[in-house]
Amino acid sequence: MPRRFISQLGEHEAVEEVFLAAEKQLRTNRNGNLYLQIRLSDRTGSLTAMMWNTNDQVYSSFENGDYLRVRGTTQFYNGTLQMIVNHLERRDPASVEETDFLTLTPQDVERLSLRVSEMLRSMQDYHLRNLAECYLMDERFMARLTAAPAGVKKHHAYRGGLLDHIVSLMGLARSVAAHYPCLEPDLLLMGAFLHDIGKIDELTYERDLGYSDAGQLLGHVVLAVRSLDDKILETQRLSGEPFPEDLALRLKHMIVSHHGQYEFGSPKLPMTLEAIALHLLDNLDAKMHSIGQLIREDANTESHWTPYQQDLQRKFFKSSHPTQD
Repeated sequence: MPRRFISQLGEHEAVEEVFLAAEKQLRTNRNGNLYLQIRLSDRTGSLTAMMWNTNDQVYSSFENGDYLRVRGTTQFYNGTLQMIVNHLERRDPASVEETDFLTLTPQDVERLSLRVSEMLRSMQDYHLRNLAECYLMDERFMARLTAAPAGVKKHHAYRGGLLDHIVSLMGLARSVAAHYPCLEPDLLLMGAFLHDIGKIDELTYERDLGYSDAGQLLGHVVLAVRSLDDKILETQRLSGEPFPEDLALRLKHMIVSHHGQYEFGSPKLPMTLEAIALHLLDNLDAKMHSIGQLIREDANTESHWTPYQQDLQRKFFKSSHPTQD
């Protein structure tokens, strides 16, 4: 019998499938009874699941990042699909079809990796091309880049999501630089590649997605600047000549200002044309991905609108909806 993915589920459906578990919490309801809340996912999306009248034994029977065979029933709550679980049990990863839980296939990752290499090696600036080569030759760095997510909950929050985001942003950078002659295309392209590389050390992604100690204490902006400093030293050692100080400074400024605003965690506001462009393009790519995913994964196909999104303070119109008679 073929697998039923989350994107195929509707309301009031009986479900018995294997899902990836995350964000498990043992909570107490208003009557003092314990219930389990977990996030279940597959390659097509995720949903919140509740198991009422549970106990510590059930909570301790699995960990975040485990595969669970779950039996339950779906329902809508505040416009969002969730599941009421009757039974769950941990499954051996060897018995699970891993591709059912990968947003990107190994072929996708290989294609994206090649695209990054092609774009970086096409740069005309000698110093930036040498710097890029130091990253591309670093097998450990590239292995982690191809595995890391771009976030834990928001945009591109899946294994390989960071690479997916970087390739998309580099493509945008190329297009925008061609439109605005005032921009330095190689500088903007390299900034797009570098802006989030600290996330390979900020986040954990061997099992479930989370934050490392370095990520909690330093954050990806600091980690990215530190990585850049290391690679500049390596570039100088291999080339036998100094890396231009002004070029290094402008690259670092793009990293530390790419969030755009102080309230969004940006240590500095963008103060160069390339930094401004990078911030705006980064925000565009993140928003288009996350909102597009929200619309695609909305299980309420009868409505023209998504549920209200508290963090974005709006709901979104779905252009593809059932035609009314």
